[in-house]
Amino acid sequence: MTSGQTSTTPSPHGDYFVTTRWTVVLSAGRKSSPQSDQALAELCRAYWYPLYAYVRRQGRSKEDAEDLTQAFFARFLQKNYLQGLSSESGRFRAFLLACLKHFLANEWDKACRVKRGGGIEHLSLDWQSAESRYQLEPPDTVSPDRLFDREWATALLERVVTRLRDEHAAAGKERLFEHGRAFLMASSDAVPHAQAAAALGMDEGALRVAVHRLRQRYRELLREEISQTLSQPSLVEEELRSLQAALKR
Repeated sequence: MTSGQTSTTPSPHGDYFVTTRWTVVLSAGRKSSPQSDQALAELCRAYWYPLYAYVRRQGRSKEDAEDLTQAFFARFLQKNYLQGLSSESGRFRAFLLACLKHFLANEWDKACRVKRGGGIEHLSLDWQSAESRYQLEPPDTVSPDRLFDREWATALLERVVTRLRDEHAAAGKERLFEHGRAFLMASSDAVPHAQAAAALGMDEGALRVAVHRLRQRYRELLREEISQTLSQPSLVEEELRSLQAALKR
């Protein structure tokens, strides 16, 4: 489990909602607490790039997109936008994008005049890699909203893979993960098991068992990571389908 992550030990029924980051924020509302502040900051650090991509796709320059995204998070983390929180704010993804749209419609002119280092609290964000990543996007093929959803799904999958890698590294199984990760997104026979088993010095049957466990753990982490951005267990499968659809667009 990554640093700062809220515990989500699954119940025997498979739910991951003992406590999640978004439910911590929802329960706190505008009443700040160390736990809710940490949970909100963690969510913002995890999913800031989709917002940057959204602003860029709106036609803003690289420099304006950086200033706008940073200014938005400064306001957001100060809880200026959390007064709209309610039990109906089921998806952090939808709530965050709605807040950004409101910010851009009402605050962008002032935000553009707030330069980095201008007295606001900043998240530590990797702007250089963000712009390099954005330049790889096909130009004008999807709307800003669809791009946001696709990049959100991509960011979520990257977090799941990172957690899975960290778990294997902690168990001294880095090589198994590096060879086994090719099987995560592929069909059962797309990657030659015999070749991977030989590289690892394993029996092919043992590798197939390891790959099965790797995929199973990947699915568990995927649902757990999705749950961190939701307020209700019933939304997990629906959100999973929505994000899978976003990746296919």
